[in-house]
Amino acid sequence: MLKEWVKESRPSDEEIASRLEKARAELAVRQMAIKEKGLPVLVIMDGWGAAGKGSVLGRVIKNLDPRFFKCETLSTETEEEKRRPFLYRYFVRIPKAGQISFFDGSWMDEVTYKYLHGKIDEEQYKSHLTSIKRFERQLNDNGYLVVKFFFHIDEKVQKKRLKELEANEHTKWRVSDKDKWQNKHYNKCFDVFDEYIEATNQFVAPWYFIDSSSKKWSELQMTEILISSIDTALKNAEAKQNAPLLQNTFPMKAIPKLADISLDKTMTDEEYKKELDKLQKRLSELHNKIYHKKIPVIIAYEGWDAAGKGGNIKRIAAALDPRGYEVHPIASPEPAEKARHYLWRFWNRLPKDGHIAIFDRTWYGRVMVERLEGFCSENDWQRAYNEINEFEKELYDWNAVIIKFWVQIDKDTQLARFTDRQNTPEKQWKITDEDWRNREKWDLYEEAIDEMLQKTNTTYAPWHVLESNDKKYARIKALKTVIKAIEKKLDE
Repeated sequence: MLKEWVKESRPSDEEIASRLEKARAELAVRQMAIKEKGLPVLVIMDGWGAAGKGSVLGRVIKNLDPRFFKCETLSTETEEEKRRPFLYRYFVRIPKAGQISFFDGSWMDEVTYKYLHGKIDEEQYKSHLTSIKRFERQLNDNGYLVVKFFFHIDEKVQKKRLKELEANEHTKWRVSDKDKWQNKHYNKCFDVFDEYIEATNQFVAPWYFIDSSSKKWSELQMTEILISSIDTALKNAEAKQNAPLLQNTFPMKAIPKLADISLDKTMTDEEYKKELDKLQKRLSELHNKIYHKKIPVIIAYEGWDAAGKGGNIKRIAAALDPRGYEVHPIASPEPAEKARHYLWRFWNRLPKDGHIAIFDRTWYGRVMVERLEGFCSENDWQRAYNEINEFEKELYDWNAVIIKFWVQIDKDTQLARFTDRQNTPEKQWKITDEDWRNREKWDLYEEAIDEMLQKTNTTYAPWHVLESNDKKYARIKALKTVIKAIEKKLDE
């Protein structure tokens, strides 16, 4: 694409000035429309070193209300970010509804730099391209406007600008070794940039080239494209267009329906105590090993109310070093969480490598409670199966151990536990009116859960059903499952 790009004829200085005055005012109006309609806008600014991205960004935001936009400079990863999955540092910075985020540098800069310098091989590079395309598509499907700019200058202009910047003691700090290397290997970089842009130019997130021969001309191009893109996004939002549902392309495993799972498994108190002690000691040993090997572990719990998730989590956590794990009880999303992509709050809670995150309820709320209680549209929850499989594939590719538990009980057992909670003063905090309301929808929930299990039981992140009519049996099975999964990863 970059190779075939033909620059637009540059207007006269008078025309640029006239159009800029109008465009600046119109962009300010669009910013208020974005705020009013709750449209989140992500503006990506990539391109050559010394192409003037920072200067142009400063000009573009000058006429905007600073309360409703944010600028992020994304160059070198921090040590903390290096311990997180690819895309983590970008996903956690996405804007909330009604705001604009400007990214000075993005995943393009990171991936092409690593590829050019041999820090990732071709297979890893292509894997990252796949992840990026999914990420950008997911943002669009969930109501985001993604606008991507590539600021282009030729080799001679770049070389001249770098020399001018270095010659001035006040600007020489802006010239990095990366910029110099880029100019020295301009043709090699050009080919990789062209390949990257071609691979990631999607209808939902197209690339726009900016002729960066002058600051005002660059600003005009960027501002007019932003206005046009915002207008189209606002019209699409008004039309409430549904994103297409994608066919599953991930490897799946067969899993029985809940009604076909026997719940008669039991364990004596003596067996339980013996197994619990042995398994907790083993898990404690493995926790040390995954810390040293920098292997992240994510344990996700879903299940019926009163199924015993809390007691199950407690027995696993008791075996772990408290410095190396965190339990995340997931409730209804907070306002800041509701205003972003529904997976945002889970990306924010992912562990560092070598650590363990335990989720008491998860991202699967999208296809259960949000689906059945009408907190999202039908298109939203139907799309979510594929989005969740993509999310978990990102975690798997990060080398994480992913363990998903469904804690299963029958309806009579739930009623007995509800009644016990209601009649026992020290347990009454565990039972709510919402629990009783959800129980009335048992059959609807079971249907949704069966569909969830069928559509997200991937080979890389399979479900494990814990038969929990006998809580002791379920706790031991959970410990064995976690141990087996970690041992398998360590053997690899």
